[in-house]
Amino acid sequence: MSLVVRTRTGAPLDAALREAVWSLDRSLPIYSIWTARDLIARSVAPRRLFMLLIAGFASVALLLAAIGIYGVMTFTVSQRTRELGIRVALGAVRQDVFRLVVGRAMTLTGLGLAIGVSGAAAATRLLTQSLYGVRSTDPTTYLAIAALMCVVMFVASYLPARRAARVDPMIALRNE
Repeated sequence: MSLVVRTRTGAPLDAALREAVWSLDRSLPIYSIWTARDLIARSVAPRRLFMLLIAGFASVALLLAAIGIYGVMTFTVSQRTRELGIRVALGAVRQDVFRLVVGRAMTLTGLGLAIGVSGAAAATRLLTQSLYGVRSTDPTTYLAIAALMCVVMFVASYLPARRAARVDPMIALRNE
């Protein structure tokens, strides 16, 4: 048997409720008194834990993506140092070299987003019951994640692109 009491105050009423029940029958056991907030928290706790785990794994995946993009772009810049030096020696503006490197990262990110969005569309169908208020093909979510990945891509490729834009043509050509 359960008893539900609605109050206007937020103060704990444990003692008053026990006295009210025991005034009717002293032998009635009272096992626990919970607020509606506690009951709601307990009912959504498994889903909340599941979503926190997913958010944690997503954060790790985002960090790994940033490290991967940074590593690939750093490697690409180091492999193309001579080419970038020749471009600068032939009159390329440093902003053009910067745009070239960031454009390459943007191309890789676009390819990754195309593959990722199609994979996510398939995977979210499995998670539909866990996503409250989000459809499996919610365009706002996909656009927000794509924008976040573009920002992460830019931040991860900024240092290699800046390093590429500062390539001294004499040093780049002399190394070969």
